[in-house]
Amino acid sequence: MPILADKLENLSPAYFALVMSTGIISIAAHYQGLDLIAALLFKFNLAAYVILWILYIARIIFFTRRFRHDFRDHMLGMGFFTAVAASGVLGSQVLLLTGRLIFAVILWWITIALWLCLIYGLFTGLITKETKPTIAEGINGGWLLAIVATQAVTVLSTAIAPFSQLYREPLLFLAFMTWLFGGMLYIWIISLIFYRYLFFHFSPQDLTPPYWINMGAVAITTLGGTGLIADAASSPFFSGLMPFLKGFTFFFWATATWWIPMLVILGVWRHGLRRFPLQYSPLFWGAVFPLGMYTACTHRLAEVTAAPVIGAIPKVFIYVAMAAWIATFLGMAHRILMDLCGPKASR
Repeated sequence: MPILADKLENLSPAYFALVMSTGIISIAAHYQGLDLIAALLFKFNLAAYVILWILYIARIIFFTRRFRHDFRDHMLGMGFFTAVAASGVLGSQVLLLTGRLIFAVILWWITIALWLCLIYGLFTGLITKETKPTIAEGINGGWLLAIVATQAVTVLSTAIAPFSQLYREPLLFLAFMTWLFGGMLYIWIISLIFYRYLFFHFSPQDLTPPYWINMGAVAITTLGGTGLIADAASSPFFSGLMPFLKGFTFFFWATATWWIPMLVILGVWRHGLRRFPLQYSPLFWGAVFPLGMYTACTHRLAEVTAAPVIGAIPKVFIYVAMAAWIATFLGMAHRILMDLCGPKASR
């Protein structure tokens, strides 16, 4: 079937953002006591994760040249980090909703292996590439998926650590290292993105949905920090770092919070003032994920620090995140139906 082959060849490297988004909204729903919704999203996520791996492996086998091209493309390559983040988020989801440690550990190993391959392989490929685009042409919010993937390692490691007496301290130390590195990587990349925002021409076409990861990357860094704070009290090494952990976790949360009004304003400018059409793209899952992550990280931050006021935020934000998921899912379903029906759908 030519149309299916064409869709497989052009499958977005960032489509695992579907699993990232569904997983974190399921977790956020669980935190807010919406257990039925959390369970339904979990079942959907398991199926989506397996199906996407089948499609991606088929794409590597049958469209190897296109896969290699995407891997070394400045605009597309970072999308592969969604596979890392999806595995990490799904691992956290499995542990939280089912308590099945063995499956969470398997997903932890998958997350670690993918992260190591991509964080060094992808960046090495882009660094050694002979022909490179300008900053204006080669960077967007999708670059921050590298931070999301790194912090997925942090979050899943802190979730697994309390269940292991033998490896608890090494797991927490690994989580601490990836948390710090992810924070530093965010500072590097967001500086380039902010520079691109302010000093280069900016059109509605440039404001793609992954720019919401400007917020999502620091939201998942906040969630990683809450995991470290929760585990620190019973750790000889981390107990002395508690003020540092709390201070920087709030630093990341405040940064994520600042981004939300800014991104809403830019969205109104793009679709309201400049009349840019609002059409489904797989990249929109990269906008859903930050909303769910902000809900989850704010809940956990209020929980582990007893911070005043902020505990009310996720009680409202969960419905914003779920509405965004539903809208994006309906857009995806409509697009798949149109592709399957082909010319008949336009009649």
